[in-house]
Amino acid sequence: MSRCCDHSHEQAPARHDHAHDHAGHDHASAATQAVDEPLTGPLTTRIHIEQMDCPTEERLIRDALGRLPAVAGLQFNLLQRVLTVSHAEDGLAQVLAAIRALGFTPKLEAAGTIEQPAPPVRKPWWPLALAGVMATASEVVHFATLGPGWLVALLAVAAIGLCGLNTYKKGWIALKNRNLNINALMSIAVTGAVLIGQWPEAAMVMVLFTLAELIEARSLDRARNAIRGLMDLAPSRATVRQADGGWQEVDVQAIGLGAVVRVRPGERISLDGEVVGGSSTVNQAPITGESLPVEKRTGDLVFAGTINEAGSLEFRVTAAARDTTLARIIHAVEEAQGSRAPTQRFVDQFSRIYTPAVFAFALVVAVLPPLVMGGAWFDWIYRALVLLVVACPCALVISTPVTIVSGLAAAARKGILIKGGVYLENGRHLAQLALDKTGTLTHGKPVQTDSVHLLETGEPIHATWAASLAARSDHPVSRALALHAAEQGQGLHEVEDFEALPGRGTQGRIDGKLLYIGNHRLVEDLGLCSAQLEQRLAALERQGKSVVVLCDEQRALMLFAVADTVRQTSREAVAELHELGVRTCMLTGDNAHTAAAIAEQVGVDEARGDLLPADKLAWVEARQAQGKVVGMVGDGINDAPALARAEIGFAMGAAGTDTAIETADVALMDDDLRKIPAFVRLSRQTHAILLQNIVLALGIKAIFLGMTLAGEATMWMAVFADMGVSLMVVFNGLRLLRK
Repeated sequence: MSRCCDHSHEQAPARHDHAHDHAGHDHASAATQAVDEPLTGPLTTRIHIEQMDCPTEERLIRDALGRLPAVAGLQFNLLQRVLTVSHAEDGLAQVLAAIRALGFTPKLEAAGTIEQPAPPVRKPWWPLALAGVMATASEVVHFATLGPGWLVALLAVAAIGLCGLNTYKKGWIALKNRNLNINALMSIAVTGAVLIGQWPEAAMVMVLFTLAELIEARSLDRARNAIRGLMDLAPSRATVRQADGGWQEVDVQAIGLGAVVRVRPGERISLDGEVVGGSSTVNQAPITGESLPVEKRTGDLVFAGTINEAGSLEFRVTAAARDTTLARIIHAVEEAQGSRAPTQRFVDQFSRIYTPAVFAFALVVAVLPPLVMGGAWFDWIYRALVLLVVACPCALVISTPVTIVSGLAAAARKGILIKGGVYLENGRHLAQLALDKTGTLTHGKPVQTDSVHLLETGEPIHATWAASLAARSDHPVSRALALHAAEQGQGLHEVEDFEALPGRGTQGRIDGKLLYIGNHRLVEDLGLCSAQLEQRLAALERQGKSVVVLCDEQRALMLFAVADTVRQTSREAVAELHELGVRTCMLTGDNAHTAAAIAEQVGVDEARGDLLPADKLAWVEARQAQGKVVGMVGDGINDAPALARAEIGFAMGAAGTDTAIETADVALMDDDLRKIPAFVRLSRQTHAILLQNIVLALGIKAIFLGMTLAGEATMWMAVFADMGVSLMVVFNGLRLLRK
């Protein structure tokens, strides 16, 4: 592994598309096109390169492939070690040859599949251990004068040969490509130490550097394993019903749409599907982040990677292995790794300037003091070599991608799918949040909330009369009455002479009695309205409820109120957002009375009713004109203009929904709005860790720069400090993966 000393170039975020146009506002794309050349060639190939760990290798590969006329575009996923190349039909062989010429081993990945990344190749440990013994022996022999000088040199050369040949090889390739990466710097520094006779120190520097690479590689594997762990959620085989009615275990990649799969208690569900038999509770936490198991019965959806807990289930497959919700989550998280967050873009640009600047400064330190001030050449050349080691901004460059990917993976574990590092970091700036009502703050399914007897004579009125008439209609209010009766176990009456009354309600005969059920207009048409009835209707409507009246030919008998109920989690989410300093506003197409009633129940700061999609867009733009960072929560389709215009678009209930996952900046895999304040808190924590790492890395560099100029720092101390800082910032970034 080569440690990251430089980055290829500054890459600006591309325009983000919610499957519709932005109204003049730029987003960073969730895809890696955000940071790489667009893939415009006739063919696209994914290539796994085991040695491609960080921007050091990216720069070499980009420079080499960028000269090939057959290459149209490049995308780099460094943490997964995958290069995606857009090329001409006859260009693949040239691409592979150019990569091999850099000393890398390219391996083609199969298209259209979600593959488990190959585990990193483990090099044998004994050469490094033996090199450490040799370097230590060289130090002991030198300082204790236990042998001649040639023995010190021999032990040092043996140590360098055992652990440093790969560094020299990569350093030579970098220098041939005019690239000052860490391998080139270390090769120059060690060679310089040898030339001035510092044999023991040259050997110890190479051993410490190789050890640092090894430890750092294992640390970065933890970030890679966060994504690899998602892939491990879905089993590779499943039990499928055969044509003869029997059951057979087959590979999930071979299971087609419509196949029936059986899953036993305790097993993980292998594919997305619809339950066709059995009932059970399913732990959906790996996909949606829900803390409690969910009841599943015939007709319900199940997702790959979730855990069947109680009973046996049979489900019909609705998505192939490469198209499951889990596969789309993995794909989105992998692509999100490619989008540079603001801090990461700053670090990448800074490192491009910093490394050559320090290299030039080291040359000045080596030459100027002896020429101008009469300093000893040996001392100042040695200090210059120490500066070459200090010049590597490894800790700075490594910390940002590890922190961002750890944050993305931590969010995915909680059921929050973030489409890029730019959204993860910018979420901390969220000042205003607009929320759709139906399906976002509310359940989106009207239910019966009130039933009021209007007769004061005590005459029995059968509520099932209303449900019997309502069951014959497909109007949402009627369906709510019929569902309520079914849930209460109430039987329905036979309805004769049923007739729909468009715009008003329905009528029919039950046990020979002519009955009507409908809205205020129907009651007036029947001549049965009164001041008292008007008062009761108005009171319920002010609560945001839809009211229907059951009447016979002479009297109004009962009132029934139906409303879209508020999610309990909505109240909690709004309260948490207020604690975080985020102002909330509900934007809905419902009437103002309903909007005000729901707003009061939920606790939002502001409510706007009777809005068209263009009105919601105008609200977002007006707040942005005031300099506010605005988020929008909706279903990803009906609120498309406002979602596109907002800095961060949140999609509700994205589990199993292709459109929501593809179009949102942040997809909430279940319907829990409390994930939005969790996202804001994660964003703030991520930014804090990024700043901590920058201060730590640059602070240590500044200290060692001063020590080096004062002649107090040695080469092995610089390597040791660099290794220590790199590990500290990596482990600090990995803190985001803690539960």
